Amino acid sequence: MHSRRLPEGWHPGMGAMNPCRLDKTTRSDRCTVPLISTKIKNMKRKHQRTLAQIYTRPISANIKWADIESLFVALGAEVEEREGSRIGVDLFGEIRVFHRPHPAPDTDKGAVAGVRKWLEQNGVTP
Repeated sequence: MHSRRLPEGWHPGMGAMNPCRLDKTTRSDRCTVPLISTKIKNMKRKHQRTLAQIYTRPISANIKWADIESLFVALGAEVEEREGSRIGVDLFGEIRVFHRPHPAPDTDKGAVAGVRKWLEQNGVTP
């Protein structure tokens, strides 16, 4: 069985990389940095509303892309401009590339579903 090497201080959590660092003083798996759930509770209400919109059923087609980008940043992401209308989002120990919608600022349903699936896989829920 081939195991992949994780960055120092990271360990797999529920199938995805989790930013919990090993406590080197006690040698335990306890998290010494705030978990995503703590970040969600301390987020601005605007970001909490955006997260709730992402999880609504049926999928909403009127979520502004700028709101989704600012949610990523609130979760600790680094957003990098790419070629054309693409952006790279470095979050949860991986980089995802998204296409910024234009000319309309609203995100299409397929992109919202993709964002929701990615957040859900990494334990981010409203």
